[in-house]
Amino acid sequence: MHAKSPSLDAVRARIDAVDAELLRLVDERASLAREVAEAKRAAGDGGKFGLRPAREALLLRRLLATPGRSASAQLTVRLWRELISDNLAQQGPFHLAVWGGPDPARVVELARVRFGAAPPLNRFERPEPALAQAKTPGGVAILALTHDSAWWGRLLAEPKLSIFASLPCLLSLGPQSALAIAEIEVEPTGGDETYWVTDAAEPAAKVETALASDEVAARLIVETGGLKLFGLAGFYQRDDARLARAPGKLSGAIGAAPTPLDL
Repeated sequence: MHAKSPSLDAVRARIDAVDAELLRLVDERASLAREVAEAKRAAGDGGKFGLRPAREALLLRRLLATPGRSASAQLTVRLWRELISDNLAQQGPFHLAVWGGPDPARVVELARVRFGAAPPLNRFERPEPALAQAKTPGGVAILALTHDSAWWGRLLAEPKLSIFASLPCLLSLGPQSALAIAEIEVEPTGGDETYWVTDAAEPAAKVETALASDEVAARLIVETGGLKLFGLAGFYQRDDARLARAPGKLSGAIGAAPTPLDL
């Protein structure tokens, strides 16, 4: 005998009960975030930007690794991104500056997926003023990867600024389109890609071969204006000797980001 399926009314009643419990838990989480903000202010850390991308990535990976029946990776990530960003906005200044290149609507959409609806967002017509916003309190710049702007090369002269996120953060949302930058210390997560710039005149394939001979796996992301931006598999410090030996007179690591969460 087959078990009798629940009635539509019973399913709807269960949804209503789950919604009520979700709201209670979301409200409790928001209250805890407010307590964190108050504790930081009491400790004299109220003015510090609370963004912790490594901690966020580890949390999301743990959630995605939890067995479930129906919730997709995209649903889980978007829900928790909203919760995290709202909590972060309660702790102090938090705002987004977006330069979207030839497809600004796409980059704005990806910025909202990654950082939620809580932080105010301003669009810029050029990458330079957007990047400058990353040097203001609570500022995050999200800039498109294009073949006509080497904005990322400017980070070689801005050691306080670091790339900390690649957008989108899910492979299911499409190809890599933008990078996020802020004045924060980037930390390893155990699954990262480091961003490295070089002015090496050699073709990208030769640069990749030279790095591989030093056991550094690299992929060319974009090349323009005599500069090349590579993604290096793993987390590398700016002063790593292997990068110092790599081709190019002007080169350096400019940050790192967690690999896509739905690998």
